[in-house]
Amino acid sequence: MNVWIAVIATGLGCYGLKLAGLVVPQRVLGDPRVRRFSELVPVALLTALVVVQVLASGRTLELNAPRLAGLAAAVAALLLRAPFLVVLLSAAVLTAGLRFLGV
Repeated sequence: MNVWIAVIATGLGCYGLKLAGLVVPQRVLGDPRVRRFSELVPVALLTALVVVQVLASGRTLELNAPRLAGLAAAVAALLLRAPFLVVLLSAAVLTAGLRFLGV
């Protein structure tokens, strides 16, 4: 039952955030600090998700060489301004290759 409480609470929280975005006055949304915050929050959340997926296995920290190499390949591709599909493929191919080799 605790899972359903968490699911319902999360759903209500998401709905509340969407509603707040519609109810907040335009002068608040036009503030440069609020605009900057709203531009940076998705980047921070995505970064947190990537770090957790690369460095964690369940509830433990795991330094997995193929995952770290895949992340490094993705960062290198991003720095070279490669298209997003190339970034994903470079990370996936390098990670799969290293796993195939047993690294």
